[in-house]
Amino acid sequence: AAIYDMYFGEAFCGVLTEYGALFPAVLDYAWTALKDENGLGITIRDGSEGEIEAAEKAGFAPAEQTETILRIDLGEKLKAALPAGYRIAEIDPFEEPRAFQWLLWQGFDHGEDLEEFEQDYQKTMAMDLKPRRHFNKDLSLTAVGPGGEPAAYCCLWYSDKTDYAYVEPVCTLPSERGKGLAKALLYEALNRAAALGAKQAYVISDQEFYKKLGFREVSRFTFYWKTGEE
Repeated sequence: AAIYDMYFGEAFCGVLTEYGALFPAVLDYAWTALKDENGLGITIRDGSEGEIEAAEKAGFAPAEQTETILRIDLGEKLKAALPAGYRIAEIDPFEEPRAFQWLLWQGFDHGEDLEEFEQDYQKTMAMDLKPRRHFNKDLSLTAVGPGGEPAAYCCLWYSDKTDYAYVEPVCTLPSERGKGLAKALLYEALNRAAALGAKQAYVISDQEFYKKLGFREVSRFTFYWKTGEE
């Protein structure tokens, strides 16, 4: 398989172990079909010598950009409480998309300029707000503060065709941090995913926040880039 991530110019290329000889052809397809005006970046798992050799032979060079995959096992129930005055509520991002994106905007440190947010929302976010196939409102949680406004958010993705859940995204408003809101939301979502059948959960992150909550590194990827038309 060769697929782009969120836009052309970055791609994931992979072959099953027994078909390793096909990787150069998959890589060649990705370069032909998925690059943008700046070229193409791909991720390769550290230690995958055959894929690294093929990429470098094709003109790709390693960059400092990396991605770390963390995992937590869901064998035991996780416990964390919200502070007094806060409660957990399910939220559907597609019912009130502007309010939801405003929460993420602040939670991911883009600031509190509402006018700047509105401009960005109209340019980019409003075009992409459509229901996702595996979205489950029971795994989309917000911590509601004493004033009735959301203070943090956590979402998990799970399909009963797998045995794992995927964490994306988790954030807390800057003014609400240090209260354990994200931890409580994440643990609640993980417990709910476990009840649905998930045996473990993954997150793409290298943050100490996740490691302190029991996530452990299982793999690390390095980006390899190729620029130009040829």
